[in-house]
Amino acid sequence: MFDVDLLMRDAGRSNRSGRTFERINPLTGAVATRAAAATVEDAAAAAASAAAAFPSWSALGPGERRARLQAAAIELEAREEEFLEAMAEEIGATESWGRFNVALAASMLREAAAMTTAICGEVIPSAIRSNAMALRQPVGVVLSMAPWNAPVILGVRSVAMPLACGNTVVFKGSEVCPRTHWLIGETFRAAGFDLGVVNVISNAPADASRIIEALIAHPTVRRVNFTGSTRVGRHIAELAARHLKPVLLELGGKAPLLVLDDADLDEAVAAAAFGAFMNQGQICMSTERLIVDEAVVEPFTRKLAAKAATLVAGDPRKAKAPLGAMISREAVERVLSLVRDAVAKGAHLVCGGHANGVLMDATLLDHVTPAMRIYHEESFGPVAAIIRVDGADEAVRVANDTEYGLAAAVFGRDVSRALQLARRIESGICHINGATVQDEAHAPFGGVKASGYGRFGGSAAIHEFTELRWITIGSSRRSYPI
Repeated sequence: MFDVDLLMRDAGRSNRSGRTFERINPLTGAVATRAAAATVEDAAAAAASAAAAFPSWSALGPGERRARLQAAAIELEAREEEFLEAMAEEIGATESWGRFNVALAASMLREAAAMTTAICGEVIPSAIRSNAMALRQPVGVVLSMAPWNAPVILGVRSVAMPLACGNTVVFKGSEVCPRTHWLIGETFRAAGFDLGVVNVISNAPADASRIIEALIAHPTVRRVNFTGSTRVGRHIAELAARHLKPVLLELGGKAPLLVLDDADLDEAVAAAAFGAFMNQGQICMSTERLIVDEAVVEPFTRKLAAKAATLVAGDPRKAKAPLGAMISREAVERVLSLVRDAVAKGAHLVCGGHANGVLMDATLLDHVTPAMRIYHEESFGPVAAIIRVDGADEAVRVANDTEYGLAAAVFGRDVSRALQLARRIESGICHINGATVQDEAHAPFGGVKASGYGRFGGSAAIHEFTELRWITIGSSRRSYPI
């Protein structure tokens, strides 16, 4: 077991109430972490700490902010083994997933460092004899919330660009991975960030809604960003709207991968297997729907079935199996219920479909139809559904037949046709001849429809975490009508 005092660590305060909660290892049932359980009063103190640190942090030149973010990237990489251990204990992650998290998160810090000198304004033509400018300035305190499934990537992403833009942050870590998110706070502290610039708090699961409501309502909080489920995202959007606070939401997904009649099937199978089963399918971009042209569906299914059969789950601490543990037995049962429902309504179970506790092998269903729950519902597990279609137009129609719109992919040798189809798919992200699971620190990342709005990454994030102001300087005497 690992004891952490997450609450206000960067501001040098401890949990005022002394309350704690425990995170249980999903595989062993043992206590993985005991962490501080914040109260509403503690959350308010975190926001006040961030507000107190804002004037000095925002006044730093871009070079100094860049240097500290670069130092944080180095520090993050130096703590890789700590992150691997925490992720394995708290969420059952494999070593490969942990290393990928650390590498991409470090890249995000370096990209944010580079963006400190890209926060630009413009000179605006004026008809009233004044020098007019549009300036981008930091907004103040940003409330950041990240989930457990890619805890280092999404935790760092939630704070990196707000910091680069000159804001201070209250980072509400996930109650599912408190130690992992505490390590992110420790990374910034060790990298030389001043007290109060990054404030990490944790909370018991039962207190989550009260803590979030208090932080969104706090007068010093000016922006909100949240990555997580669509259900919770809707609630956060409503709360933020009540207080007229802009919010960036990256929510659920039901990513389609279209396999056209001219696709390279070996490439499509490789991308489908990676996109559907990496991290046990617990990624917002996971390939959940394989929309395959009838002309190639039989060979594609045979090839993918052979690949999926090799993707078995095992104890991530032994680092031998390609898949690790799912987050909970409840999550496994929800996925199995989707599989059972599909089979009862006529789907073919090609492989998988069983579990041993929280260990579930890759599962593949064929002949999935809209009558089945798995056609519509996000599984967030190691299961993919093959939907057979007749032609490209039907493939696009099926791809858009969902409330979600985060990631998508199209496989076809005729790239011009594939691009035309990609433009018709209702998603924030679409990859041609590539997996649905892709992320780069500088790319505009986000969705449409029930997958949220706003964009993380690169210059697009500058818009999210700065205020655009119009400032003029009078250049001569003016005549007014009264």
